[in-house]
Amino acid sequence: MGRFTWSLSPFVLIAALGCAQAQAPAAPAPADDAALCRTTTGDVAIAACTRAISSGKLKDHNLAAAYDKRGVEFDRKSESDKAIADFDAALRLDPGFIAPHIERARVFRKQREFDRAIADFTDAIRINPKYAMAYNGRGNIFNEKAEYDRAIADYDTAITLDPRFTIVYANRAWSYRNKADYDHALADYNEAIRLEPKNAGFYGGRGATWRLKGDIERAIADLDEAIGLDAKLTFAYRERGLAYRRKGDLEPAIANYSTAIRLDPNYAVAYLDRSNAYAAKGDYASAAADAGEAIRLNPNNGLARNSRGFAYKMAGDLDRALLDLNEAIRLIPAFSGSYANRGDVYRQKGDFGRAIADFDDALRLDPGITAAYTNRGLAHEARGEVELARSDFAAAVQRPQNRSITAAAAVETARARLAALAAVATAPPAGGASANRPVKPVAAMPGEKRVALVIGNSNYSGAPQLPNARHDAEAIAAALRGVGFETVNLESDLPKEKLVDTLRTFARLSEQADWALIYYAGHGIELNGTNYLIPVDARLETDRDVQFETLGLDQLLSAAEGARKLRIILLDACRENPFARQMRRTVASRSIGRGLARIEPEGGTLVAYAAKHGEIALDGEGGNSPFVTALVRHIATPGVEINKLFRLVRDDVLAATGRRQEPFVYGSLPGEDFYFAPPLANPPVAKK
Repeated sequence: MGRFTWSLSPFVLIAALGCAQAQAPAAPAPADDAALCRTTTGDVAIAACTRAISSGKLKDHNLAAAYDKRGVEFDRKSESDKAIADFDAALRLDPGFIAPHIERARVFRKQREFDRAIADFTDAIRINPKYAMAYNGRGNIFNEKAEYDRAIADYDTAITLDPRFTIVYANRAWSYRNKADYDHALADYNEAIRLEPKNAGFYGGRGATWRLKGDIERAIADLDEAIGLDAKLTFAYRERGLAYRRKGDLEPAIANYSTAIRLDPNYAVAYLDRSNAYAAKGDYASAAADAGEAIRLNPNNGLARNSRGFAYKMAGDLDRALLDLNEAIRLIPAFSGSYANRGDVYRQKGDFGRAIADFDDALRLDPGITAAYTNRGLAHEARGEVELARSDFAAAVQRPQNRSITAAAAVETARARLAALAAVATAPPAGGASANRPVKPVAAMPGEKRVALVIGNSNYSGAPQLPNARHDAEAIAAALRGVGFETVNLESDLPKEKLVDTLRTFARLSEQADWALIYYAGHGIELNGTNYLIPVDARLETDRDVQFETLGLDQLLSAAEGARKLRIILLDACRENPFARQMRRTVASRSIGRGLARIEPEGGTLVAYAAKHGEIALDGEGGNSPFVTALVRHIATPGVEINKLFRLVRDDVLAATGRRQEPFVYGSLPGEDFYFAPPLANPPVAKK
């Protein structure tokens, strides 16, 4: 449905054929059945034609005409086999009868039997070489077969035979558009509009051509005109959406796609376009939903599989992304984007060999994919292949800027990595090593000890379950292990007593560490300006119970305070408090806030909330919360200083949640730079 086509109704077609052949009308059969066959439509016509044919009183061309008319009516009812049988019968009776050739070609075209359709149009041209409609019809088939030069040749002949055959100019314009010959296409649309200035479709086609040529303002003007002439011209809304998308105006683009979908709920390509616009906005849940609708309408739509896979990938749901991208590649093995996206999924999963193989395929198919160079460079860098990484980052920076959703961020990342590699190359070698010694990335600074406690409380006995809390904790634990944390203790569903014991044990561990990090996912509460974490066995029947059944945030801070350099507390506990409505107030002045309260930790300590004080964090629609999805995405990127990392996380979460959730970081650090995955460094070498 993404293409606008023009066709004549069967009535116009028959009338035109009659004029072209100048054949005498068939004589009416007895009982007026032949007349009814000619002059009525639908089941009435089919019955009348059947009686006329069965009467035995129609002969030769008259009998052929009755078969032909009945075939037309069967075709209108989508009974194609019956229609073709009647056209066959008509041509056996009268091989020089043009109409059955044209009408049978029309059925073959709908069945996508293009060669049989071309054969019928060719027979019609043989019978009447001056018949412009047959050339136009055959040109349409060549166009659908992507044989554009042959299509244009047939349209040229049709126009020579009938210079006022308006629709042929528009059809020829379509072929020129498909060849990217936009100037010839525009000239043809201009002529079509001159001949028929109120035809909305011609303005729509010209608007689409202006868009492809890059003149977006003219495109929108023509599409406005088309919609003004025909407010139900579905394809014009989609085209206007594409034009606004090209301008970067996502809201009007989405509005136009939405109108097209309202007019035609089965318009699969409009769902796909809207999916891509939502992805550009960072609304990956809506992007995945629209791509899913396109897949429902056409399960073999490989582009929709790729788009949904991209949305899942950006939302952090890597397993579902991989399923869709595998299917996209099966359906369209030559589509570069699916390989680039799957490669990035493998990279994020730590499977760098498969990632590099997919990026190789993507760039072989399309050397212009900026993000594929950057991501392949990151995969090479993770494997210690520094020169290959440097080459890929340089290639990404040198790519011409395009309108890809990921291109700008890919270039920024590539520039940052090139700068980091250059800094490493000019740094003095560690331990007196040769300056020519190859370097490789390391996950933590040499000799630095990092420890973490990761808690996911999902199964509450007195409150709603939080299934994502456990998933989030598992994702964070895996990410921390991947960047060199020596000890990562993963705990789940802790009652208060076990939570206290776990923190006590971790406090002893943190005293031996340079970094100590605690991640907590679960329910939390703010009471009178103080933050509390809620164990899974809490009941909180009254506000007084908070001090007995929960743990204050200060206890997490105490458990990490022994670390020598850096203490990090990550709180994904800013959810809607499920106890607030059931909790009886014993002191009227006690206030229970929304989300968590802001804090001011001591120097060298960062406390990151998944949502700013007083706000609520979202669980997300995939396997992880938006906060964890963003954190895991960035934590392993080498050379991103920790303050910038949390700014990147903030931007991602704002985009993913439609600005409904803003992570926030409290605390301050000394002048030293801190990295989860630092820039490349030479490994220490023993002195000789």
